[in-house]
Amino acid sequence: MKTFGASKEFLIGDEIAWETVGEGVQRQIMGYDDKIMLVNVKFAKGGIGPMHEHYHSQVTYVVSGKFEMTIGKETRILKGGDSFYIPPHVMHGAICIEDGVLIDVFSPIREDFMQ
Repeated sequence: MKTFGASKEFLIGDEIAWETVGEGVQRQIMGYDDKIMLVNVKFAKGGIGPMHEHYHSQVTYVVSGKFEMTIGKETRILKGGDSFYIPPHVMHGAICIEDGVLIDVFSPIREDFMQ
C-alpha cells in the first residue's frame, strides 16, 4: 500500500514519488479512497500507453502535450485543455506525440496500481 506522509487530506506533489510504468511513461498517484483515484501521468514524446481495458470508469484531462488517443474504434489527436471519458471494458490506448501530462480519474480505484 502506498503511503502519503502525515496527512491524507493534503497531498503535496513534491513529496509523492513518480514511478516508471513504461518507456517514457511515469505515474504519480495523487490521492484516493475506495471509490475514486487521481493519478498524474507524465509522457515523453514517443511514450506509449498500450491498448488495454479495465472495469473502471475513467475521465482524463490533458494538461499539456499532444496525444494520439484511441478509445474503442475511434482515434483522435488531443492537446492541452482537452479531455476524454473511457467507459468500463472499452479498449483504449495512447501514443504521445509531444511531451505531456495527463490527469486520470478512476472510479473505483485502480487496485493494480497499489501493488
